[in-house]
Amino acid sequence: MAVTSRTESLDRIVRASLAEDLGSGDVTTDATVDEAATGTAVIVARVPGVVAGLDAVEAVFHALDPNVDVDLLVEDGDVLHGPTPVARVSGSLRAILTGERTALNLLGRLSGIATATRRYVDAVEGTGVAILDTRKTTPGLRALEKQAVAAGGGHNHRFGLDDGVLVKDNHLAATGSIQAAVERLRTVTDLPIEVECDTLEQLQDALAAGADAILLDNMSLDELRRAVALTDRRARLEASGGVTLETVRAIAETGVDEISVGALTHSAPALDVSLELT
Repeated sequence: MAVTSRTESLDRIVRASLAEDLGSGDVTTDATVDEAATGTAVIVARVPGVVAGLDAVEAVFHALDPNVDVDLLVEDGDVLHGPTPVARVSGSLRAILTGERTALNLLGRLSGIATATRRYVDAVEGTGVAILDTRKTTPGLRALEKQAVAAGGGHNHRFGLDDGVLVKDNHLAATGSIQAAVERLRTVTDLPIEVECDTLEQLQDALAAGADAILLDNMSLDELRRAVALTDRRARLEASGGVTLETVRAIAETGVDEISVGALTHSAPALDVSLELT
């Protein structure tokens, strides 16, 4: 499978997002704003949070008019403690007004993910546990959403099915056993092999098969502690399943290495952002 660069992903997402919003053209702006009119607008984050997606903002306006100047006032990953201007956009008023909603949609969505991620990262501070994202992303936006997780201090799990191995329950049902699945994978890939385990018995099977990592799915705190003791550092341990801000600290304190949180990308509320002409 061909590798898609970050720039290619951003360009594709921006083109698709603008096409969705523009259709055959911006009727309102084209009718009310002179073609030669220029001006300046400020994009503001109205609430505290973590910024992500500023390169998407630039890409939106430059796709509409390469001569629009986008002056970034903060950087991805910056923590905002209150209402804060994050970018100043100058140039064609038609381009600014036409690109407004697409730029804000992307900025708000990605900043919301970064903000949610930072809350989880802060909740496990001092434990040494990494907060991971998952593949539960918005179709088409994965590259940007995973970058937003990183901006919030989290770590990216596998990007797709081709760059990481995770043997899940349905794979085991189709293959027959953990041992068989691991053996078959060893013949075709050098990637680390991670196996999902719902029980401590499965965990022992995965360790016996030589799994490099084990996903402990929906285990209780007591089961997680027992899994850590049984593993004794022979494999990397990832806890997953229904993790919340209220539970993540206790999970981290069981001794696992990582905690994956689908909510970072599938449930993070967008940050409130706006664009105002000055």
